[in-house]
Parts: sequence; C-alpha cells; structure tokens
Amino acid sequence: MVLKQSNDLKKPSGGRKGSSRKTRRYELGGYPILTTVGEKDDKFIERGRGGNVKIKLSKAKFVNLAIPEKKTTVKTEIIEVVKNPANVDYDRRKIITKGTIVRTKFGLAQITSRPGQNGLLNAILIKS
Repeated sequence: MVLKQSNDLKKPSGGRKGSSRKTRRYELGGYPILTTVGEKDDKFIERGRGGNVKIKLSKAKFVNLAIPEKKTTVKTEIIEVVKNPANVDYDRRKIITKGTIVRTKFGLAQITSRPGQNGLLNAILIKS
C-alpha cells in the first residue's frame, strides 16, 4: 500500500478531499527583499508578530563600519559588493545579505546585520 498525503486523498465518489485547515497567521509571509547597492530605499511592514514594525531595506548606499583597531564606528559609502558566500546567484547579482563582503574606502568589510529584516547595514572591517 502506498501512503498518500492528506490533501491528495480521494473520496469514494472519486472527488478530491479538501484541506483539513486554513493557513494560520504565523504561516503567512512575504517574499524576501533582496538588498542591492543604490540610493536608500526601504519598505515598511506595518505589522509583524507581536505587533512589531519591520523595516526591509531594498537599496543602500552607506554602511555603519566598525573599526576594531581604533574602537570606533564610521558611516562610509559602499564602493562595491565583493563576495556573497550565502548564495552563488546572490554573488553574481551583487545582493547584500548577512556575511556579504563589501569594499569601502577603509578596506574590505563583512556585513553583520540582516538588511532584509532590520532595515540597516552594519559591518566590521576585516582587511584594510
């Protein structure tokens, strides 16, 4: 006997059985916002779980760069996206996600924030 999924079962009449429940609120979600380099553009999600507001960053030109040697943080411009180890396709399309390596005037920096979730870009200097 072959087991079938519950939504793929048939009635004795030959018709298909419908779903046993509707989609729950916590199962809802949107498409991911893929952040790229450009003039700042963000999208507000009015209500998330717990009534929280979520800001998704669509485009960004600047990054908050932490410099460990000087123990300071500066706002600097992103020159280019060097590498995105999260996804080869994102690497080609120059998409910015957490862990992406970008070039700034101070040197190479690694993104430590999640721009599609937080709405801002933070990075740490890895090589000057």
